[in-house]
Amino acid sequence: MTRLPVIVGFGGVNPAGRMSFHHAYRRLVIDALSAAEKLQTYRSLAALMGIKEDPATAETQKYIDEHTLVRRIENFDPASVRVQRAAKLQSANDDEPLTFVMNKRQLPAAIPVDWKVEAINDRQVKIAVTGKLNALFPDRRISRVGSAGQVPTGFNPGELYQSRNHPRGLQLAVYGASDALRSMGIDLQTIKQVVAPDQIAVYSGSAMGQLDSPGYGGMMQNPLIGKRPTSKNVALGLPEMPGDFINAYVLGSVGGTAGIIGACATFLYCVRHGIEDITSGRKRVVMVGNSEAPVEPEVIEGYRTMGALAEDEELMALDGSAVVDHRRACRPFSTNAGFTVAEAAVYAIIMDDELALELGAPILGSVGGVFINADGFKKSIPGPGIGNYLTVGKAMGVARAILGEEGLRNGTHMQAHGTGTPQNRVTESHILNTLAEVNGVENWPVGAVKAYVGHSMAPAGGDQLAAVLGTWANGLLPGITTIDHIAEDVHASHLTLPMNHLELEPAQLAGAFINSKGFGGNNATGFFISPGVTEQMLTKRWGTKQMQAYRRKNDSVATAASEYDSATDQGTVAPIYQFGEGVLTGEDLSISKDRIEIPGFGQSVSLDIANPYEDMT
Repeated sequence: MTRLPVIVGFGGVNPAGRMSFHHAYRRLVIDALSAAEKLQTYRSLAALMGIKEDPATAETQKYIDEHTLVRRIENFDPASVRVQRAAKLQSANDDEPLTFVMNKRQLPAAIPVDWKVEAINDRQVKIAVTGKLNALFPDRRISRVGSAGQVPTGFNPGELYQSRNHPRGLQLAVYGASDALRSMGIDLQTIKQVVAPDQIAVYSGSAMGQLDSPGYGGMMQNPLIGKRPTSKNVALGLPEMPGDFINAYVLGSVGGTAGIIGACATFLYCVRHGIEDITSGRKRVVMVGNSEAPVEPEVIEGYRTMGALAEDEELMALDGSAVVDHRRACRPFSTNAGFTVAEAAVYAIIMDDELALELGAPILGSVGGVFINADGFKKSIPGPGIGNYLTVGKAMGVARAILGEEGLRNGTHMQAHGTGTPQNRVTESHILNTLAEVNGVENWPVGAVKAYVGHSMAPAGGDQLAAVLGTWANGLLPGITTIDHIAEDVHASHLTLPMNHLELEPAQLAGAFINSKGFGGNNATGFFISPGVTEQMLTKRWGTKQMQAYRRKNDSVATAASEYDSATDQGTVAPIYQFGEGVLTGEDLSISKDRIEIPGFGQSVSLDIANPYEDMT
């Protein structure tokens, strides 16, 4: 029996807000919500942003609107980016050396050959340079890119726990994993009593590593600006560190772990690894997700020089305006100029179906399959290739097998990669349109949430999944509201690319696809099954009585989850961070040849391993 990977928890934070319980989703469609739902969403955002003013007032709501989603960069001042300007200095008189005074302790270890050093006193020296002096002067420049997707203004995850100068990406990971875990309404210790320690896994990382000054940024930059790297720069900058932090400080897990990287498809790479563990029975609980904090001047400038980002001047030219519309920087499938960098942390918890029913866990949906293919020979590493045709085709194939022809054609929608680049609008639309046509899908609803939250690199697929889960719960597919037309070169004969929120019929909510296209040819497409269809599948497998028993267990679980949600909206819940707590050594273990027992876990780790090559030995 193949185990079904059921999504039982989901959380994190992105530019739309807290992701658990569909809060971030509701920010996307806030203009289509009822008055009560709007107020609930504003209250949630106000708590996250540390706003004390009444979120029911128009003034506070306007502030929240303006300080969420894609907007003008706030993490640094794009009008005043620090740089070093290179210069060559020489004496004003060609017959005399260039002279200056400096502190003796500031002398370089290797004195240049054209320097003459003369002591003035115990502290100072006089330098005479006979040639030209290479120098760097602190300077400021204006960033040509002024837009980014940033978590809501005022939300600082490092202030919620003892972050000890952690890189921002790790701070977001701690918050995101805690939010996902608590969204289940099941205490972690309960899981540890029924699941063997080695049957839990965490697959998480970042596509680029932690690039701010506490991470790789400090390691690379400090020696060039007169500082020394710290002992933490290398370790905390590693791309797999979000998963390591979750194991060490959130879950206390000794199970499987991996920092799987697939550029902008990384989230789906992690999901793929997780569901393979679940379906095979190797693991029973898997946390998958990613954290990325790339809104840094150097990262943005690097992508800009590639020609990948929407620059302010290009956006103004598109609008025929002298004012930059930062909110509309990302314009998928329309006339556009480039993508928009964003930050986020997104995590999902997946269980096998038997365990989910045993614990009464929430059923948010399930995973039908994730498919990954490379591009083959390429003209350039960042350019698209043919691999995404394969991944979308396979995902539609498994959807057809699970839902049937009618379910595939009229029961699904697609959350596109939709980066907002001129190249993506052509290539991705051709892929989706072609596969829709050959599968007999007419008017396939296609969303593109990067229009709202930007491109968060590794967690981008998680941003898309948040929109899918919200669409299933509320019936509204967020429209591509940053655009007012579909570009002429977009292939859309079999697609619906809504510029306003699209209300889907119940029959259209059977399943959904998430598409990711990563630099280097990292293509992934996932098919996800709605909670309604998932419950139908579980009823067929386990029977009506077992499902009734499950629902009775779920009542108390749902109450606990709701209590967490309410408490968080009051701003009273800190993320889980257990630094130095429950640390074990080998002496704490009970070890025999057949098993290892670990304090804090109700089950032991079995060492009775079957011979995997029995037919050969």
